[in-house]
Amino acid sequence: MEQMYMMPNPGLPSYPPGLEYLTQVDQLLIKQKVELIEALVGFESNNKYEIKNSMGQNVFYAVEENDCLTRQCCGPLRSFNIRILDNFGQEVITVGRPLKCMSCFFPCCLQELEVQSPPGNIVGYVLQEWHPFFPKFTIQNEHREPVLKLRGPFCGWSCLPDVDFEILTMDEVSIGRISKQWTGLLREVFTDTDNFGIQFPMDLDVRMKAVMIGLCFLIDFMYFESNN
Repeated sequence: MEQMYMMPNPGLPSYPPGLEYLTQVDQLLIKQKVELIEALVGFESNNKYEIKNSMGQNVFYAVEENDCLTRQCCGPLRSFNIRILDNFGQEVITVGRPLKCMSCFFPCCLQELEVQSPPGNIVGYVLQEWHPFFPKFTIQNEHREPVLKLRGPFCGWSCLPDVDFEILTMDEVSIGRISKQWTGLLREVFTDTDNFGIQFPMDLDVRMKAVMIGLCFLIDFMYFESNN
């Protein structure tokens, strides 16, 4: 692996405050919380997520900040700010997506994501690459230098129970994945809540791990959120 996305020397920690725990994990589970009003009447509410480790322990919480009009009018196309909090309620990561049209067929409508940690300090970006059929993204560091890639199945395949998006080096070597996981028939049919798993190398730079969490939210909105 290239040095630019590996963890720095443990003796000289330079990772953002609040992300120390990410140095100890190589996988995370992101569970979207079910909102009762959304399940019953289809009224779109701000998304909320729990981020857990492999033992099911809560690591972070994520909350979308958006107004009612934007949620109802723009649906999954909406811009968003998602704030990720630790177990002490401190905001450690901020994920921002600008409002853009979304289409597989027009290269002028590509999605972007900016990840900050701590808030106000950019640690990385996600840029969608144009392709008519396959989801493709480039993960960049804070200097907008390409670091990793993400490649998904044909047009997202949101109808499948389990969907894998491969995390690749710039040389197309697979080092992990983001997986959308089946949550059960009732939840899949009556809500748009989803579960995701992220697997990455233990020694991946925590900044890139934070960007991967943000990318997971973008994938959720782009391919698995309901249009109703």
